[in-house]
Formats: sequence, C-alpha cells, structure tokens
Amino acid sequence: MWSIKRRTLLMIMEASKSSYPKEFGAFLRAYKDVIYEIAVLPGTIQGDHHTIFLMYTKPIDFSIVGTVHSHPSGVRIPSDEDLHMFSNTGPVHIIVGYPFGEGDFTAFRRDGREVEVRVI
Repeated sequence: MWSIKRRTLLMIMEASKSSYPKEFGAFLRAYKDVIYEIAVLPGTIQGDHHTIFLMYTKPIDFSIVGTVHSHPSGVRIPSDEDLHMFSNTGPVHIIVGYPFGEGDFTAFRRDGREVEVRVI
C-alpha cells in the first residue's frame, strides 16, 4: 500500500491551483512506500489538456516511483495518453482534479487500475 505525506499532497494541490486552467505535472519521489516529494522536470510543457514531460531531463533517480498531474476539468479518469505514460514511468500515478482540495485525487497503478494512497 502507498502513502503520501500530507505536506506533499498540499504542495501538489497548490501547484495545481497556480497552474489552473493549465495542467500541472511532476514526478513522485518515495522512500519505500511513502511518497514524500515531487520532482519538477526542466522544460515541462503545461497545456489546457496536456502535460508534456521532456523525458531526457528526468534524472537517473531510483526514488522516482511515478507521476502526478492535474485535470483542470475535475474529471480524474486517465486518458489513453495518461495510461501510456503510466506504463512507462513507475508503479504509482496520481491525478488531481479541480477544485484541488485534499481529497480531490485518485491514484492508479501502471496498468490504470485504481490503487489506494493513504494521506499521512
């Protein structure tokens, strides 16, 4: 089971609010099964309906376990593009949605199935 530090989740929500109406995106760092930090890649492109990561800027870092990105529409269902990214970038992924409150997130496995992430 995965957990996320409350301060990390709140930082994600604030970054998503600041990026609104564009998407926000970053990578997740964890120690064991606890997500404790995000890593924003240089050159990340934020659009109205997409976040594009320049994967060549991703550090070689074994603490990176997945991604987080916002859906300004509030709908937290992964798109086909999201599922493709999930399959290539780690075991856990989070989509946050408008209005970006503490409970406005859903986590997924790399295959797109929902997974529980506890806030600690």
